[in-house]
Amino acid sequence: MEEHISKITELFNHFFARYALWLLHAMHLQPADYERPIPEYLVMSIITLVVGTLLALLVRSQLSVDRPGGIQQVAEMLLTNPLGFGIKDLLEENAGHNASQFIAFTGSVSIFILLSNLMGLLPAFTSPTGSYVVTLGCAIVTFLYFNWQGIRHHGPLGYAKHFAGPMPALSPLIFPVEIISTSARILSLTVRLWANIFASDLIYMIFLGLLVTPVQWGWSKSPVLGILFAIFPVFIPIIFIGLHIFVSIIQAYVFTVLPSIYIGQAIAEEH
Repeated sequence: MEEHISKITELFNHFFARYALWLLHAMHLQPADYERPIPEYLVMSIITLVVGTLLALLVRSQLSVDRPGGIQQVAEMLLTNPLGFGIKDLLEENAGHNASQFIAFTGSVSIFILLSNLMGLLPAFTSPTGSYVVTLGCAIVTFLYFNWQGIRHHGPLGYAKHFAGPMPALSPLIFPVEIISTSARILSLTVRLWANIFASDLIYMIFLGLLVTPVQWGWSKSPVLGILFAIFPVFIPIIFIGLHIFVSIIQAYVFTVLPSIYIGQAIAEEH
C-alpha cells in the first residue's frame, strides 16, 4: 500500500530535506525517497513529542495543591484513579511498592503512544503508531528497559539464572526457551499496537470509499437522492472517530500493562 504523505510532511521535507540527506549520507545510508527523505511517521512522531512536551510543561506550570485545575486533574487521573488503571496503579500492582522509580519511563512511553494514536483524529495528521517502525521502536526500548532493570536488580549472573528455571537439571532446556519467549515480546508489542491502529484507519477509509460511489450515482440521478445517500457518509466519520478513540485508549492501556508485567517479572525474587 502506498504511504500517505500529508501536506505537513511535504512542508517539513521542503525545509529540512537537505539536512536529512546530509545526515543519511554521513551514516552511509540511502533514503527510500530522495525527494522526501524524512518519512511521514518520523514527522508525526516529532510533532507528537513536541505536543507531549508542551503539555507536560503546561501541567507543570499550573501545579497546585490547594486548587488543582482541570489539566492537572486529568494528568493525575493518568497516574492514579479510583478504577485502578492509572500508570502508577498498574506498576504498583505488577512491580511492587517500589514501582515509583519506573513511572518516568513507563509513563513517557504510554503517553507518547496515547498521543500518537489520537493524532490521526486531527485533519492533515496521521497516527505515527500506524507505522510498524514506530511501534517497533517503542517495543525495543521497552525490551531493553525491563531487561536492564532485571540486571540492575539481580546482577548479570543472577538475572541470567532467572531464565534457567527452578530445576537445575532442566536448565539446559528451559534457558533457550525462556530467551526465545522473552525476545518474542518485541514482536508481540510491535504487531499488537501497529495492527490495531493501522486497521482502525484502514477500515475507516474503506467504508468511506464504499459510500462515495452510491452518493455519486444518486447525485447523477437526482440531487435529492444524492443528498439522501450522503447522509450515511456524514455519520460514518462520527462512528469511526468514537471507535478510533476507544482503540487508542485501549492500546495505550495495553502498552502500559504489559511493560508493567515485564518489569515485575524481571525484578521478581525467586522463591
